[in-house]
Amino acid sequence: MASQVPKAGRPRSEPARRAVLTACGELLQQGGLRAATTDRIAALSGVSKATIYKWWPNKYAVALEAFLSQMNAESPDPDTGSAAEDFRLTVRGTARFYASPIGRIFAQLLAEAQSDPTEASDLIGRLVTSRRGVVRAIWDRGVLRGELRDDVDPDVALDLFFGPLVYRMLAGHAPLDERAADEVVRVALTGLNRTNRNKT
Repeated sequence: MASQVPKAGRPRSEPARRAVLTACGELLQQGGLRAATTDRIAALSGVSKATIYKWWPNKYAVALEAFLSQMNAESPDPDTGSAAEDFRLTVRGTARFYASPIGRIFAQLLAEAQSDPTEASDLIGRLVTSRRGVVRAIWDRGVLRGELRDDVDPDVALDLFFGPLVYRMLAGHAPLDERAADEVVRVALTGLNRTNRNKT
């Protein structure tokens, strides 16, 4: 994720930033968004509240960055040279992440954003847009290599891969595992593969 631009003054210390995000991630796993207070993040990370507030506007922004940091670590862009394989690995990693304690915090982040326009804007700007940039790179490479159709909306195409995972995580009606991830990719690619263009 493109980290928040710090306010004017001393640049952020990367070790301190990592300590804050690690502490926040641990608190999110232990007790959810409510447990990740700025006081507790400061105490666990060893970074002062004043410093945290210089780098992030509130605890919600810290939680978003901690969440995205762990998501990107669990499900990076593999860049294997094959769009199908890249999507398979990325969707598997995303499914695994959403099935984990930290991944399920996404439901709380969404809920908080429903009643606060600032947090809704942060959710889209800091997390959703950044994460979609990672998977959009996979799509663009596939189109350039002639593997994927160039006549469909990329945003809709990406929703076909990742929307089912969010729905399963929120509704809990079906599993979030590698088999499910592979089937999502298979079904999505059936329509998005360039070789199927003239069949639709």
